[in-house]
Amino acid sequence: MDRELLFGKTLEKVKRLAKEQGNCVSREQIREAFAELGLAQEQLALVEEYLQGHKIGIGEPVDPTDNLTEEEVRYLDIYLEELERMEKVTEGEKEAVTLSAMAGDGQAQAKLAEIYLPQVAEIAKLYSGQGVFLEDLIGEGNVALAAGVTMLGCLEHAREAEGMLGKMIMDAMEECIQDNLNQRRKDEKVLKHVKLVAKQARELAEVFQRKVTVAELAAETELTEEEVLEAIRMSGSHIEYIRKE
Repeated sequence: MDRELLFGKTLEKVKRLAKEQGNCVSREQIREAFAELGLAQEQLALVEEYLQGHKIGIGEPVDPTDNLTEEEVRYLDIYLEELERMEKVTEGEKEAVTLSAMAGDGQAQAKLAEIYLPQVAEIAKLYSGQGVFLEDLIGEGNVALAAGVTMLGCLEHAREAEGMLGKMIMDAMEECIQDNLNQRRKDEKVLKHVKLVAKQARELAEVFQRKVTVAELAAETELTEEEVLEAIRMSGSHIEYIRKE
């Protein structure tokens, strides 16, 4: 595997491990993860710096609420207060509900999802500060949880349920964050195109002393005609100097 690709995959693996451990990873775990790459001490220090920049504790966890905005803190307080009103269950009762859920009991599955709601909020705090509002992370986690409790029939033991559900919740939040990042990148790219098309349309119109065509703009900007048309649409068709065809 390409060294750079291996480094990226290893880094993501370490970040995931940290999330599973409450946003914390040890130096020994970092060294073991990157052992195959043979990183120097200075390079490992840069990895630690990167992880700390992503609010991951080295050796001891950081307070996940440090990533929250005031609005998110208020939302979380209200949300957790609502969860506190739910009926509490013992570990024995939780196991019994889990076993019934594994057997396909719909009521037990709904009850188990309710039992795990506080855990969704805790996991969401670990993923906060990455461009997605806490409420949306919790929402995605709850959707994954609702689906997960109906899929426990593949397990052999009740104790495996927590790990499976936790993984599904984390996967859903990570996908939400990645989708948000991809959309932001797409929006930034389109905005860049809008600015470029508007600038070139004005300059070409001054040269030709007339409005310009989409084909002429595509040739000048090295964008496809579809990208030029998308830029025009995203501007609300407010870019001047373009001939309507």
